[in-house]
Amino acid sequence: MAVVGNKRSVMTMYSALDCSYCHSARFVLAEKGIAHEIVNVDPEALPEDLIDLNPYSSVPTLVDRDLVLYHSRVIVEYLDERFPHPPLLPVDPVSRARFRLLMHRVDKDWYVLMDDILTKGEKKAAKARKMLRESLMSTIPVFEAKPYFMSDELSLVDCVIAPLLWRLPVLGIELSNEAKSIKEYAEKLFERESFQTSLTEAEREMRDN
Repeated sequence: MAVVGNKRSVMTMYSALDCSYCHSARFVLAEKGIAHEIVNVDPEALPEDLIDLNPYSSVPTLVDRDLVLYHSRVIVEYLDERFPHPPLLPVDPVSRARFRLLMHRVDKDWYVLMDDILTKGEKKAAKARKMLRESLMSTIPVFEAKPYFMSDELSLVDCVIAPLLWRLPVLGIELSNEAKSIKEYAEKLFERESFQTSLTEAEREMRDN
């Protein structure tokens, strides 16, 4: 674990302007109303202080006084425990474990495919695009069952899913009319003040066209 040389009085998060992992962390920061500073960086030319803090040279990276965290899912869980109101994970251990597993599945089933669409060649991207669309469509009954994803209240799972759904247009994925529940769920998240606050200009432009 890195030691922070210059302690900051305000929690600081190094973030990229169009990174979905950073976006989920920004969403949680805004939802909880946490005082913080965002330092926007170019992932291709990271500043030296971030490289010194994070052995993986990645974003998001969160600095909270002497603590440095550098994995988005670790960051959002820390924020939920550090600032417990409003709670974004259940209190009891069994339910918390289930929600953590949901986040893991979102990462493995959806985020991996999104990353392939954005970074692989057209052949692999086309395959990943088809798989992601089919996976989302197969989950329609889950979106229909509860106001939020398998929950009556907003949770960290929603904060992870929202950035992905926001990026569907730039991923080249259009959901059919059968996905009404997914579209309504997405709009409900997008309309939250905290989600709007979390957006960078680069992310707003994803939906401007």
